[in-house]
Order: sequence, then structure tokens, then C-alpha cells
Amino acid sequence: MQDKYKLIEKGLIPLSKYWSIRLGFLDILNNARFFIPLIEGRKDIGDDLKVLIRISKEWQNKNEHNVGEAGALFRLLQFASWKFNLGKKFIKEKTLKERKICDNPDIVNWSITKLLELDNNTPQWASAAVLTGNKDKIPDNFFLNLSKEALNHYNKVKSKGSFCELRYDETFLLQAEAFIDLLKKGYMDFKLKQQDDYCFARAFNLITKKEGKKRWPELKGHESDRLEEMEKQINNLNNEKEIDSKDHRVVQSIAMLALLKDKKPKFSFPDCVNKSWPQFWEFLEYVKKIR
Repeated sequence: MQDKYKLIEKGLIPLSKYWSIRLGFLDILNNARFFIPLIEGRKDIGDDLKVLIRISKEWQNKNEHNVGEAGALFRLLQFASWKFNLGKKFIKEKTLKERKICDNPDIVNWSITKLLELDNNTPQWASAAVLTGNKDKIPDNFFLNLSKEALNHYNKVKSKGSFCELRYDETFLLQAEAFIDLLKKGYMDFKLKQQDDYCFARAFNLITKKEGKKRWPELKGHESDRLEEMEKQINNLNNEKEIDSKDHRVVQSIAMLALLKDKKPKFSFPDCVNKSWPQFWEFLEYVKKIR
């Protein structure tokens, strides 16, 4: 993975949550340890991966599991519980309790295409199907392609009895590098790859709300309705108001925009970044020194 500013080397970029959750989920399903041991004990992982580690340890002995705010992990585990008749119960916390999430066990028999219509078109149910054996042809989708890649990688590793590959979060890395480019050069060359690029791109006027809604309707169903939340928080920043979002990707994007504009807003929930980028504020301090 390219890292032109050595951000990974400096410990400022987290492990990929997307990749890690998929491989960890497969460890849980297989009652195996081809991936989880690689992230146990690490201090640089986000809250969702900490939940993944905890559940991997208790899965065989408990029927009730606290999934915290980890929406993707929850959907994977819930789908598996329904598909394999495990009778599991899940406790949700924080913003996850407020989200409208499908509660129909029959979806385990649905096609990938139909699963992609659920919960504002999130790909997470379809990813669960791919990881648990659905053989439908998948459309060209970042998260479904990653799920298929993770499954193939896991099966190959499992057959060899070795360990899975660790990956760092390329989404955060590319955003971080583009932001540093903007500060140093006055411009950035950033290409949106998937929905989790929206908040960053919207902050720097690389995409409009209307374009985001058309491209990724699933943006409504995260820790916030990101289409509306980004508009609110950009307005708060411009009008010297407190940034009161609980959404980690919104907070991160607004904090970078604030640094660009030399503004110092108060953040009501600064710790929300721990969900997937616990090094974020450290990264921002580093950027201030090199800009």
C-alpha cells in the first residue's frame, strides 16, 4: 500500500475495519483463529474491532452478545445466527439503537440483488450472504468485492493452516494524504471510491449533497444521516457553533476542514473517532507540525 507521507510507519493510520471485520467474522463462524490473534493486544485498533475480539472469545459459550455500535459486525452476526439457527441475541448501543435495521429472518433465503435493497441499500446484508456461502453473481460493489476477496483469502489460509493478511485502512490513508496535499500544495487529487469517502469529499466540495444521495442512498443509514449531518455541521463550523455530531466520519471531516480554515470549534463528542480511527487527533496534531 502506497504511503507517501509515511503515515502508517508513524502509527497514524488504523487497521482496515472492513477487512478485519470480515476475516474476524469468518474466524467466529469457523471457531478458528486464523485472524483474530493478529489483532489481539494491539493498542491501535478502533472500538468496533475491540468488540469483534470480545465476541470471538464468547461466541461459543454465550447466546447474548453486546455489539456496541458496530453496525456492520451486527448485521454479519445476525445474518449468521438466522441462517444457521443459532438463536443468538444482540445488544446494541449508542447510535446503533436508533437505526432502522431489518429484523426479518427470512432474508437469509433472499438473492444478493434483493438484499441490497434493505436498510437504505446498505451492502452489509449482502456481504453477510457472500461470507456465509451465497453463490449468486455479485454486482460491482466495493464492499461485496471485498467480501468475496476476504472469503477467498480466508479459505486459502485455512487450507494451509497459516495466518491471514493484515491490512491498513486505505480509505483513511488516501483521505489523509489528500488532506496533507491540500495543505501543502493548495490542491488535492482525490477520487471517491465508495460511500465512506462522502463526508471527506463533501467537506472539501468534491461532491454535492444531491450527487451523494443519488450515488449512495445508504448514506442515510449510518451513525447519522450523513447527507443531512454534513450540511448541518458545515453550517455549524461556518457560523462558529459547536460541532455536535456523534458520527465519527462527520467529525473527522469537519475537523480537517476546520484546520484548513484555521478555525478551532468545540467538538461535543471528540471520542467518537475511536470507532474506527483512534489515532485521528494524533494525526491532526502531526499535520499541524508539517503543514
